[in-house]
Amino acid sequence: MSSEAAGDTAVAGGARYRREEVARAAGVKVRNLRYYQERGLLPPPRREGRIAWYSDEHLTRLRLIDDLLGRGYTVNGIAELLDAWEQGGGIAQLLGFEREMTRDWVQEEPVTMTLAELREMFGSTATAQDTRRAAALEYVRVEGDTVTFPSRRLLEATLTLVRRGLPLAEILDAGDFVQTQAAAVADRFVALFRRHVIGAESLERISAGQLDRIAEAAAALRPVAGEVVATEFARAMARRVEAEVAALLRTQQ
Repeated sequence: MSSEAAGDTAVAGGARYRREEVARAAGVKVRNLRYYQERGLLPPPRREGRIAWYSDEHLTRLRLIDDLLGRGYTVNGIAELLDAWEQGGGIAQLLGFEREMTRDWVQEEPVTMTLAELREMFGSTATAQDTRRAAALEYVRVEGDTVTFPSRRLLEATLTLVRRGLPLAEILDAGDFVQTQAAAVADRFVALFRRHVIGAESLERISAGQLDRIAEAAAALRPVAGEVVATEFARAMARRVEAEVAALLRTQQ
């Protein structure tokens, strides 16, 4: 399939993104999209009037390109790799593998509201500085007068803590700390998976059967990783709360 044909059908039946949205989701700069298109790495977007729409296929390709660049591949090398996969009919397998590896880790319901509704919800406890900090931590996205919370669960948890009297600034400090620790835990799991499941094979030498086996292992990892982290956190909280209660009892003696 040609790049232009892929671009014509890419959005059908799936999510679609504006240029800035797909770049942000893939973690690349907006200007890179046109460059990748010019080099034949990325199919053109589907156009509706003056709006260019990108699809999940574009997002998957962008993530793959970014990953390969990070592994030391050159742009020409990536083009040759993708061309080889396409000629062999294997690019769909490769892109499907990427989707299988990344899907279901985050299952969240976004919440969108106006800035006025945000101020009404949090009252005087939220400042403009808090909003900027939340945006930097990617808890919210502010676009003009609209605010989007990618995670309803994190929004509800934050509201619960604020209504119990915890300062929003300190909640954000805690969130920053949790993000750092979660990233470290994720790095450890991914490193183990990369070393013992994927192995040292170069991407172009992994067969379709190996891709299927790796994807199955990733699907098995998802609930296990979540259970391990949740269980260890619950155990740590139980120990910490027990120690804190014991300390409080001693002060009453």
